Amino acid sequence: MGQLTVVIPTYNEAENLPALSVQLWALPIPNLKILVVDDASPDGTGDIAEELASRHPDRISVIHRKGKLGLGSAYITGFKNALKSGAEAVAQMDADFSHSPSYLPNFMKSLEQTDAVFGSRYVKGGQLDERWGIGRVFLSWFGNAYARAILGLHVLDATGGYRLWRRDTLIGMPLDRIRSNGYVFQVEMAFVAQRLGYRILEMPIYFKDRRIGTSKMTFRIQIEAALRVWQLLLLHRSLKHTQRQSGG
Repeated sequence: MGQLTVVIPTYNEAENLPALSVQLWALPIPNLKILVVDDASPDGTGDIAEELASRHPDRISVIHRKGKLGLGSAYITGFKNALKSGAEAVAQMDADFSHSPSYLPNFMKSLEQTDAVFGSRYVKGGQLDERWGIGRVFLSWFGNAYARAILGLHVLDATGGYRLWRRDTLIGMPLDRIRSNGYVFQVEMAFVAQRLGYRILEMPIYFKDRRIGTSKMTFRIQIEAALRVWQLLLLHRSLKHTQRQSGG
C-alpha cells in the first residue's frame, strides 16, 4: 500500500506519546510516519512531539492547534495533511494504548482487498477490557445499536476510533462536509463511507482501557452524540455512490 501515515490527535498525552511512537516504529511496516495533531495540551504533549520530530524528522511531524478544538476537526486536519504529504494509507488511533499498534500490519494487509478497515470490539473475536463495569459496557453497546438502527449502518462498531483508510477512500469522501467534532465523528465517517458505497471490513480487536491519563469521555458527550445521530441522518441520507469526490 505504500506510505502509511498514522494520525494521532492528542490532548494531555505526554506520558503515552513517546512509548506509542516506539511501538509504532517497531512494526514491520516500511515508511510508517506519525502525524500528531495537538490541541495545545497543558501537560506539554506538543513539546514532547516536537522533540521527537527533531530527532526523527522523516518519521514524525506535528500540527499545533491553538486550543482544545475537538476530536473530529483534529482528524480532518490530520487526514488532509496526510493526503497532501502523499500517504497511500491513513490510520487513525488513540494515543492512550486503547488501540494496540500490533493490529496495524494485518490491517494493512487486509486493506489491499477493501476500502477501509475498522478495528471492531463487536465482531466475532473482538473484546472489551475486563475492567469495564456492566454500566459502561451497556452504554457502549447501546450507543452502537442506537446509531445502527437510526442510520441503517452495517458495521457493528460504529463508534470505534481505530481505523485504516485507503488514500482514494478519503479523497472520495466530502471531508469538508463532516460536521461532528466529538466522538460521534466516528459514526459520521462510517455513515458517509457507507452511503458512498465504500467497502468496510471490520477486524476484531481487544479494546484495552487506558492505564495512564484521564479519559475524555463524559455523560454529556454521550448525550450529545445520541442527539447528533439524527442530524447526521438529515445531513447525509441523500448521498450516493455517484457523489464521490475526485482529486489527486
